[in-house]
Amino acid sequence: MRITRETLEQYVSILGDWIPKDAAIAIAMGDRYIYYVEGIQDIQLIEGQPVAPGSIADKVINKRLKVDKVMDNTLFGSPYYGIGYPIVLQGEPAALLVILPSNYHVLKQEPFRFLTGKQKEEWCPVPIEEIAYIESLQKKTWFYVASEQFCISYTLKDLQLRLPKTFLRIHRSYIVNIPSIQRISRDITSNLVLTLRDGTELPVGQTYMADVRKALGF
Repeated sequence: MRITRETLEQYVSILGDWIPKDAAIAIAMGDRYIYYVEGIQDIQLIEGQPVAPGSIADKVINKRLKVDKVMDNTLFGSPYYGIGYPIVLQGEPAALLVILPSNYHVLKQEPFRFLTGKQKEEWCPVPIEEIAYIESLQKKTWFYVASEQFCISYTLKDLQLRLPKTFLRIHRSYIVNIPSIQRISRDITSNLVLTLRDGTELPVGQTYMADVRKALGF
C-alpha cells in the first residue's frame, strides 16, 4: 500500500519537538527514499531516489539500529551530519533521517529530549522526563518507564554526555532520573540504596557515593 505524503508529514510533525528546527528530514523505506524536506543543510535528495549501499539509511534499515555519523561528499555532493532512526511504517522497516551541517555535532551537542527504545520488534520514542532509570545489563543498555523496559544502542558512557542534568550516575550499571527517587536509605552494610517511586531499589556504588551526596545535597 502506498503511503501518502500527508501521512508522512503527520508522522514528522509528531516528532517535531524532538527534531532540530533547522534540520532536513528524509524517510527511506525498502530501497527508496519516500520523503524529503530540505533544511539548513540541503543535500539535494530526490524522493524516489535509491538508497545507496553504505549510506546511513541503508545501515538503519538493514541493521535496525540508530546511526549517528558525519558523511563525506561521496553520496550527495556535500558533507553532512546525519542521524538515522529505525522506524516502522505500515508494518515495514524504514529509516527516519535527520540531516544537519557536518560540524553540527561539534557545535551543538544539546541534551537528549527523548530516547528511542526497542521493545520486541517495535521502536518507541520516549520523552526523556518519563524515564525513571537506565541500566547496563548483559552488554546491553535498557531504560525503564513505569513497568515497561526498552533497549537502546547507547552505552551509559555515551548517555552521560547527552542526558539532562536531572540524570545522575549512581553505579557502574545505573543512571537514575532524580525526580524518580522517593527516598534514600542504607542497607545492612551501610551502603546507600535509592528507592524509586515505582518501588525499584537501586544501589549506590562506592565510587559514586560522593557525587550522589553532592548532587542530592545531603
